[in-house]
This record gives sequence, structure tokens and C-alpha cells, in this order.
Amino acid sequence: MENTMKKDKRSRREDIKAALSHLGRYKSRLIISLVLSAVSVVLTLYIPVATGDAIDLVGTAELSALPPVLIRIGVCAAAAALLQWITGLVNNTVSFRVLCDVRRKAFSRIQILPFSYLDKNPTGDIVNRLTADADQFADGVLMGLTQFFTGVATIAGALIFMLSVNVKAALLVVALTPISLFTANFITSHTYTLFKENAKARGEQTAFADEMISNQRIVRAFVHEDEQQRKFDELNEKLRKTSMDSVFYSSLVNPTTRFVNNLVYAAVALLGALFCVGFSGEVFTVGALTALLSYVNQYTKPFNEISGVAAELENSIAGAGRLFKLMEEEPQKADSGDAVVLSDPAGHITFEDVSFSYDPEKELIKDLDLDIKPGSKVAIVGPTGCGKTTLINLLMRFYDVDSGRITVDGSDSRNITRESLRSNFGMVLQDTWLRSGTVRDNILLGREGISEEEMIEAAKAAHSYSFIRRLPQGFDTPMTEDGGSLSAGQKQLLCITRVMLSRPPMLILDEATSSIDTMTEIRIGKAFDKLSRGKTSFIVAHRLSTIISADLILVMKGGRIIEQGDHKTLLEKGGFYSELYNAAYSAG
Repeated sequence: MENTMKKDKRSRREDIKAALSHLGRYKSRLIISLVLSAVSVVLTLYIPVATGDAIDLVGTAELSALPPVLIRIGVCAAAAALLQWITGLVNNTVSFRVLCDVRRKAFSRIQILPFSYLDKNPTGDIVNRLTADADQFADGVLMGLTQFFTGVATIAGALIFMLSVNVKAALLVVALTPISLFTANFITSHTYTLFKENAKARGEQTAFADEMISNQRIVRAFVHEDEQQRKFDELNEKLRKTSMDSVFYSSLVNPTTRFVNNLVYAAVALLGALFCVGFSGEVFTVGALTALLSYVNQYTKPFNEISGVAAELENSIAGAGRLFKLMEEEPQKADSGDAVVLSDPAGHITFEDVSFSYDPEKELIKDLDLDIKPGSKVAIVGPTGCGKTTLINLLMRFYDVDSGRITVDGSDSRNITRESLRSNFGMVLQDTWLRSGTVRDNILLGREGISEEEMIEAAKAAHSYSFIRRLPQGFDTPMTEDGGSLSAGQKQLLCITRVMLSRPPMLILDEATSSIDTMTEIRIGKAFDKLSRGKTSFIVAHRLSTIISADLILVMKGGRIIEQGDHKTLLEKGGFYSELYNAAYSAG
């Protein structure tokens, strides 16, 4: 709990430290960028000196000496432009490599986060961190590399050149510089919180939009469009307000620093003009004044740019903080060092004094004991919320038990690698999962060495072959992750085909035929009977007709198994199962 609170209160310094750690992998490229920026700046800063010499030559009518000076100016300008282009390439490479790195790490972290985190956080917000916040971070990195390095080098170089032209004027510029720095720092230090709120509001709106777009049929079926529009407008207004506040305060930086810098420029111009007319008693030419004013401009300009970069970086760091927070979330407990690999299991499963709850304050499963013999067909029934799906979650180790243990062939499931445990279960859920690709891709799902005949045989067994062959390109028909024009039942048949093809040692069917018509369900039931023969299988079902042939029926209520036995025994007992069955099949 304490760690969670600390993570919720991430500081700006922690976010900056995390950002720098990701940049640290590319030190060599950063050094190259810095060197190229410095050389480019030196060449650019030499041009005002040469320009001043050219002006003085024109003023003294020494035109014969002018061409070499102009050639030097042209060469320096061309070389500086080439180096700036190369620097841009290097900076872009670093920026996009960092973006690739953070997205890869964030996605890898999602793969190992506990289901409790994924269940509690909106999918849209997680996606927003992985996309929009990551892009914002990369934009900040690119701007920082492109303008910050060059800006710092320009400031240092311009100061050196100013000192070489006129020490007094240079000291005046240096004396007035802290005003600009203080102004920029004061504003940017107050924008981080605003940008953080803006990133949060953007995530909330993305999560809501994702939820509503995915469930448009339900929204329209319940005529809930106006209510959802009202909710979206609230989130949209919140995003607008946080965007306006953050942009308003960050946009103050540039004009205020420009105002200060223009005052500096005017002061130096006045002082230089006085020097030109002999005010200081020293020789100061018009060419030297031109060079000096050019350096003042180049010296102050980066402060404007860096202040703009600073505001953008605050936005970038605020977004990156949300991404880094995701990347630093506590992963699921790793497999123990002595975890065994489950191979060719017999399917003897026991629940020994198992207790579990999603919320410590709300008891769900308490002191559960079960002994499921190898090859048993086990059905789990009961009212909504009684713990049927929770039992499956524990069996698959999507969640670990709070106390007690679950064993597979005598081994505690917590001492079995998750990968080997889950790979030995074939699972079909009520909520179908398909991915973008072809029908073939979704059925095979990465399995290699499967022949066309085997795939067709599995499709026939799952009763999906008849509709697949009617598709425009059969098994090679493209489809989106939501199944496109396929019905809910057809999508479920594809998932069942996938399991039929994998022939797993153990089966879990969680409302696997809920979207399928009764006749097809009966046919698939026979196919499952054939597939599960000799294998331990679990069936969660509301339709009691699908579990009559089960070897063992577990009747759950309030997180406990209140009755167990086969169909005939439970009916004769006249208990809760009998009530459920009679209620489902009573006339009228």
C-alpha cells in the first residue's frame, strides 16, 4: 500500500531522472550530436565577424579585399547548414529509438502486470499512455536535443565572440541575462502540474471514447446516446480547460523573455552607438557594432527558444510520467526458482482449503475443498456472482489464492510455471478474442505444422466450416479484431475451432456456447464430448442442458459449493440444483 502511494505521488525529479536513464543508452550518439552542434555554432558565429569586416572594407573602399571575405562567409554558411542537417538526422534517430524503447518496455510490462491491475484500470487510459503520452515524450526529446544543445552552445559561443569584440558591452549583456532566466524558470516551474492534469484528462477521455465506441450497439439499444454525449461533453470540457490553462501559462514564457531580451538588445545598441561616436575614447567601428549586435541577437535568441523548449519539456515529462508509472507498476509474482514444467498431465486437480477474494473487505471463496479425478467432466453452475468464473481464474493462475492451495497431479500450481500450466489448458470464453488477420490466422494462432486437412477437420468438428467456406476467400478471408460482419455465434465457433485444433490435455469452457443456437450447441456438445474423452474438463454454464452428462456438477452460491454430484443425484436430492433445473424447464 505504501509503495502504491509513493508511485501515485511521483515527483517531477523522478520523471526527469527516468527520462534521462532512457536517453543514457545513446551516449555516443548524443556526444556526436553535441560535437556537431558545437562546430555548427562556431561556424555560424564566425559569420558576423566576417560580415563586420566586409562592412568596414566597404566603408574604407578597400573593395579588392572583399571577395575572400565573402567566400569565407559562404563556406561557413554552407558547412554550418550541412552539419545542422546531419545533427538533425542524429537527433531524430535518438528520439525515435527512445520512443521505440519505452513503448517496447511499456508493452512488455503490460504482459506481466497482474490481472488485478488490468481489471481496475480502463483499457483506453492504458492505450493512451502507450500511444499519445509516448509520442508526447518523443516530441519533447527531439525538441530538447534539436534546440537545447544548439542553444547552449550558441549562448556560450556568442558570449566568447562578444567579449572579443567589446568587453564592456558583453558584461552588460551578462548582467541583464539573469532577469530572462528567472522569468522563464518561474513560469515553467508552475506549468508541470497543469500539464500533468492535462495528460490525465486526455487519458480519461480516451478511455471513455474507447468504451463507448466498442459498445455502440448497447448504447443505441438502450437509447442512451444523450446521456453518453453529456458525459463525453463533461470530459471534453475538462480536457479543454486543462489544455487552455497549461498552454496559456506555458505560452507566457516566450513573450516575457523576448521582452527582456529586446531591452538587452536596445541597451547594447545604445551603448555601442555611443562607442562609435567616441564616448569611451576607444576606436569602435560600424562593422564591429554590427557584429556585436548580431552576437547579442544570437546570444538572447536561444533563451527564447530554450524557454519554449522548457515549456514543451514540461508537457513531455508530464506525459512521460504517466508512461513511466505504468512501466514501474509491480508485476505479477514471478515463477519460483524451483518451479516445475507441467508436461502431459493426467489432470488430477484438488482445491485444498482455498480462500480468495478480489477485495479483502468482501469475502468471496472461503475454505473450498475439491478433489477432481483425472478425466472427469466437471460442470460449475450457480447464480451470477457466486464465484464460477473466479474458480477458473484461480485454476489458470490469473489470480493466486489468498490461502490454501490448488494442485495439479500433486504439484502446487504456484510451483508450476505459468506458461506450462496455461498451455495445458484449452480455454473458450464467453467473450470471444480474435485478432486482425485472416480466418486462418485466428484458428491457427501461431501453431505451425498444421495441415489443411487437419484445419478443415477441426472446423467441421466445431461446425464452423459451413460458414467459413461461404466467406469471400474462405480461410484466407481478412477480418478485424472485432470479427467484422461475423455474428457473435460465428466468432465463438472460430474460438471453439481453435481449441478443437490444439487438442489440449485439459479443457475449460466458460459459457463457451452462450451465443450459439440450440441445435448447433447440441452438435458442438457432442464434438466436445469426443474431444474431452479421457481429459479433465471444466464447464461453466447457465444452460443446464449442456451439463447433464457431466461426471460431477458443482453447485455454487455465495462463493461456496453447496451441492455436488451428478445430475441424477442432485435432482433426487431436491436442493438448490433441483430448483434451478425445474425453474429452467418448467412449463410456461
